[in-house]
Amino acid sequence: MITTPSLRRFAFAALLAAASGAFAQAQPAAKPYEPQVGQEGKDVVWVPTPQALVDRMLDLAKVTSQDYVMDLGSGDGRTVITAVKRGARATGIEYNPDMVELSKRNAEKEGVGAKAEFRKADLFETDFSQASVITMFLLPDINLRLRPKILDMKPGTRVVSNTFTMGEWEADETGTVAESSGYYRTALLWIVPAKVEGTWKSVQGDLDLKQAFQKLAGTVKTPTGAVALNGKLKGDQISFTAGGAEYSGRVNGNTIEGTLKASGRTSPWKATRG
Repeated sequence: MITTPSLRRFAFAALLAAASGAFAQAQPAAKPYEPQVGQEGKDVVWVPTPQALVDRMLDLAKVTSQDYVMDLGSGDGRTVITAVKRGARATGIEYNPDMVELSKRNAEKEGVGAKAEFRKADLFETDFSQASVITMFLLPDINLRLRPKILDMKPGTRVVSNTFTMGEWEADETGTVAESSGYYRTALLWIVPAKVEGTWKSVQGDLDLKQAFQKLAGTVKTPTGAVALNGKLKGDQISFTAGGAEYSGRVNGNTIEGTLKASGRTSPWKATRG
């Protein structure tokens, strides 16, 4: 049997529940998050990369299904989504949690939600050493802060930037797209070079290599004296000329093996560091 006070409490609770339900129904549904061009972020403002330039950046890096792409500052996720559509494994690093969730929704809409990964993280605290391709649309000072970490990556890693440079580390290649606004239409590619500076022992003549990113200078010491050399690195591939001879090879840690062309003859060539 329900007493009068109990009945009153029951009636009040029912009335409150009905009122709450009516209020909830009256409220408009929350709008999905929509980023605004130029909105402030942790390190940069957000401006989307035009899709045509995303495609050009991935073309420059020659992204295939064998690659692991990491996009630093992944925004709305379009670079990661495009890389996944090319068969690559891809992860986006983004500090804004709303953008991370937006990226996940965009990936679902494009049918790649199960393959595209997005992390809410600080790019300066993220380990991206396992990536074979790095993509980014960051300001020059941010690029410079990241540069030492990038140069420590595996030789041959490809790094592509929308518009902004790496200081005195010159790009290995650039590409452009036709973009009506005239902004953000240049892609720049760097290939992380092997570290070769130092003294190398070789039967054909010891080397003293000086390295400025992918550019090489120094000397080859021969029985008749030191000969100046000039060359370059493309990942772990090394090539240089000295005194009319052409050297080429592959760097593997403290060993270089390749070929030497001189006086119309080609012969094997090997050098060891130290």
